[in-house]
Amino acid sequence: QVQLVESGGGSVQAGESLRLACVISGDTSDFGDMDWLRQAPGKDSEFVSRIRWDTGDTFLADSVKGRFTLSRDNTKTTVFLQMNSLKPEDTGVYFCTARRTHSLGYDYQGPGTQVTVSS
Repeated sequence: QVQLVESGGGSVQAGESLRLACVISGDTSDFGDMDWLRQAPGKDSEFVSRIRWDTGDTFLADSVKGRFTLSRDNTKTTVFLQMNSLKPEDTGVYFCTARRTHSLGYDYQGPGTQVTVSS
């Protein structure tokens, strides 16, 4: 059974940094992509970043390019989202999600971690 668990959230001031981690357990051999999403209060979830599981290629939403960096450890059990120069609009619950190859939707999602950025 695949499980995703996020950590690293917290409350910071604008301009500060946080590093989120998504620890993955179980069989990931059929993973297609792993995404970070975020959801602000009263808003729909928003795409933040993606890593292609087979190649390690990464993609970032325009709203976080130049500030956030996505990486993965060599064992492919943890994905990191380094968030620098945080802004109040980055506030929300951050979820890591994964999609199996050829799946249309997300097959796995973690419980989320809260990020709060105050001005």
